[in-house]
Parts: sequence; structure tokens; C-alpha cells
Amino acid sequence: MRTALLACWMLVLLGPVNTAHAADPANPLITDHGLFRPLVIVSPQRDDDDYQRMRTQLRASHAKFEARDMVLYRVENGQGYRNDEPMTRFETQALLKALTLDDDASLTTVLIGKDGGKKMQLEGFVAPETVYHIIDQMPMRAAERD
Repeated sequence: MRTALLACWMLVLLGPVNTAHAADPANPLITDHGLFRPLVIVSPQRDDDDYQRMRTQLRASHAKFEARDMVLYRVENGQGYRNDEPMTRFETQALLKALTLDDDASLTTVLIGKDGGKKMQLEGFVAPETVYHIIDQMPMRAAERD
């Protein structure tokens, strides 16, 4: 009986430590949780036509992007950026690992909600209006507008 109680207490005390190690501290998404809706675009080639078209359209709709509390992550040729600021190699790798993405796969876009959950993952060109529409359907977004 005593051993069982001791084992339960050990699980209670050590549980949070193990959970804390499950998340990679280099993952930049951790700091966005609850504050922003990250949009992650991974392109193996910087000069990919669809990727460049997406970037142009995102810049043109910047006010809509900001109005939805979004932050933009880009990974191009293995180099990561958060809102156009370079990330470290460790941050970039942690981001890709958290989303189970490969930096040399096809053009991939992932939308993360403020709750940290994946809301969309699509390959190829994705129009910003598609992303905005998905966000506008989220219950949390509706509550923000009220």
C-alpha cells in the first residue's frame, strides 16, 4: 500500500516535469499561443512562382492579416523567418518538427489557431482570402468581433 501511494505521489510530482520536456523550448509557436494565429508557409525554393504570388498577395492584404491577430512564419530553402526577422536554425527546425513538416517538400501552408491547434494544412498556392475565411469561421474570432 505504501509503495502504491509513493508511486502515485511520484507521478504527481514528476508528471509536470515530463510534460514540460515534451515541448521543444526552441519552438517559436510556444510564445504565440493565446496571442496570435500563426500562418506558416514552407517553400523549398525562394523563387517558386506560387510562393512568390502568395507573398505578394499577403503583403497587399496586410491590414486584413493584422486585423486577425496573425503572425507570418516562412521557411524558404531551410531558413526560417518570423515576420521577416530571421530565426535561428534551432527555432526553424523546432517549428518544422512541431508541425511535422519537411523543409524540402512541396509548398505547404499551415494555419495555427490561437489555441495552438492546426486549423488548415494545404499544399500549393493558397489565396490569403481562403485563410481569412477559415479564421472568420472560428468561434474565437466571432467572439473577438462581438
